[in-house]
This record gives sequence, structure tokens and C-alpha cells, in this order.
Amino acid sequence: MTNRDGILQALQGVKFPESETDIVTMGCVKEIKSLEGGFTIILDFVTGKPDTTSVLEERIRKVLDPLDFSYDLKFNVVEMAPPPGGAKTAPASPPVTNEDLLEKIPMKLAVASAKGGVGKSTISVNLALALARLGLKVGLLDADIHGPSIPMMLGIQGQYPKMDGDRLVPLDVYGIKAMSIGLLLDPDAAVIWRGPMMGKALEQLMTDVNWTGVDLLLLDLPPGTGDIQITLTQKTKLNGGIVISTPQDVALADAIRGITMFRKVEVPVLGLVENMSTFICPHCLKETPIFGSGGGRREAERLGVPLLAQIPIDPRIVEGGDTGHPLVVSYPDSPTARVFGALAQMTLEILSSGLKDRKTLS
Repeated sequence: MTNRDGILQALQGVKFPESETDIVTMGCVKEIKSLEGGFTIILDFVTGKPDTTSVLEERIRKVLDPLDFSYDLKFNVVEMAPPPGGAKTAPASPPVTNEDLLEKIPMKLAVASAKGGVGKSTISVNLALALARLGLKVGLLDADIHGPSIPMMLGIQGQYPKMDGDRLVPLDVYGIKAMSIGLLLDPDAAVIWRGPMMGKALEQLMTDVNWTGVDLLLLDLPPGTGDIQITLTQKTKLNGGIVISTPQDVALADAIRGITMFRKVEVPVLGLVENMSTFICPHCLKETPIFGSGGGRREAERLGVPLLAQIPIDPRIVEGGDTGHPLVVSYPDSPTARVFGALAQMTLEILSSGLKDRKTLS
């Protein structure tokens, strides 16, 4: 174990003041810099209490002082005035209920990104298809009510689902079953709904759709950590979540929030997927990290989650999303398709290894 690993392990035993969550899980440990003669540990957090920093420093020094190296602590603190009436500075996490509207589906997997534009839906589509190639009966639910893009990516725009009694039948496409609010509305219409309406729409996509026979349902969430995410975690028991990011620091900062969200609602985090990891020139095959390199791996290690895959920028991914012929189907033997295949295999192995029993932090 390196000194850096020892620091991280020790800091996982430090609870944030007035919280049951450790400072590593909360994302307070921004960076651990290795300098000549020791380390500098940088911590970021928001607090409404003036003594938080001193309490936290005392707790940190208590676990680090016994270790055999020198260190400095640097705190970047945003101090907020406490709300009137002595209320808590942060809202409580949404309650975790025992309700499960999808209880007949053995495995439910959410794909999330707290930031838009990182390729989450593209990865959801290709991961679903790669899982189907492993022999699973896969369902794909487009939970992005405001911006449903799954119909275009699968080439099923304008195809209205049939009815089976009083339930909708998901469309069969490329060997998976797909459903999206985009199949039920005018494709050019803007969905201008408040949170409760969006939550109700998602609930209907779970209960009023015939998902019979599906082994694994993959839910493509909208960006952010809002109403849809809360509704989902209250209405079904997810077996796990995957968070998508790019190598950029701004995207990784949001990915951390996505991981924290899953942990707060007691959903096991399978790991992080770094999209647009590198660009591989089709002419010389030279690999160029356009958006930086190593960010996804560093954050995954810091947060204690696996880096499940690093997906390169491949023009054929864009082509597949625009034409409705996803890369995993159109170019099944391409290097990028093999990356999706490996991601699917790893995802299935983690889910099958008793993921429900893994310890999660709230």
C-alpha cells in the first residue's frame, strides 16, 4: 500500500461533523499532492457552522498523525449563513421506500450523469445491445422525460407502441425491448412539465408497460439529481447504478455528485465510465487525449469505485446515433464495440455477484 492509499484509507474513517458519512464518500477530499518530504491534502466543503473546520482538522490529525510521514492540510471552505429558525443547512435525503413497481424484473440498472452532454444515452443504448449479445433479455427505458433521445438512436421515431390489454408493449428493436416518452408524444413537441408531472410520467412508464420476460432493465436517466432520480429511487429497488463522465474536471466534478446521489439513496454504485477518453486518428492510429487524461481513473480511485471502461471518441458512434444504427450493431467487431462488450461483461459479473448485499453508504 502506498502512502497515498494509506491516507485515503485513514480519511475514510473520518466522519463529517454532524453526519454519518465519511469525508471521502462526501467528496470533501479534493486532492492529495505528493511533495518533497510529505503530502499536501486539500479539502473542499460547504458549511453553515464556524467550528466545522476546526472539528474536522482535529479528527483528521487524529487518524493521520500515527502514520509515518509528514503532511499539511489545506481547507477550501465556503461558509453559508444558517437558515432562519435553526433549520438544517441541507435538505434530508429522499426516503428509501419498500415499494418496487418493477419487482418482477430480476435486475434493474440505472445509467446516470449529473452533467449533460457526456454521452450517457449513447452509452446506455450500446451497453443495452452489448448485454443482449451476452444472451440476456434486455429492456431499455428512456427516463429522460424532457429530452428523450433513445427513439432516434434506435431508429424507432414515429413508431407508436401497440397495446396488450391496458398496457403498452415496448418496441422490439435489435433484440432489445425499448420504451420512451418520445414514442408517445409529437417528436417536435417540447415537454414543459413540472416535477410532479415528470415523476408521474416515469411511474406510468414503469407500471403501464408490459416488461414481461425482461432479465435486465436498463434505465437511461436525465442529467442531474432531481425529481426523476428521486421518483425512480422511491418507486423501485435498483440493483445498481453506473455514472458516466468525460475526462474533463468540470464533468468529473458532476460525476462525483452522481455517485454521491446513488449512495445517499442506498443504490450500489457499480462504477464510473469515462467517455470520450481519447481520440484515435483513423489514418495514423495515434491516440490523443483531447479532453485530458487520467481524470476518470484518479476520481474512481479516490471515490473507491471501479473504472469500468474508457470509451474512445469514434466517429462511428456519432454516425450510429444519428442514423439509428448503433455502433455495437453496425460495427460489432470494431475495437470500440469490443470495449462495450467488455463493459457489458463486467457489468453482468458485478450484478450477478450478489450486488444487493454489497455495503453502501448513505
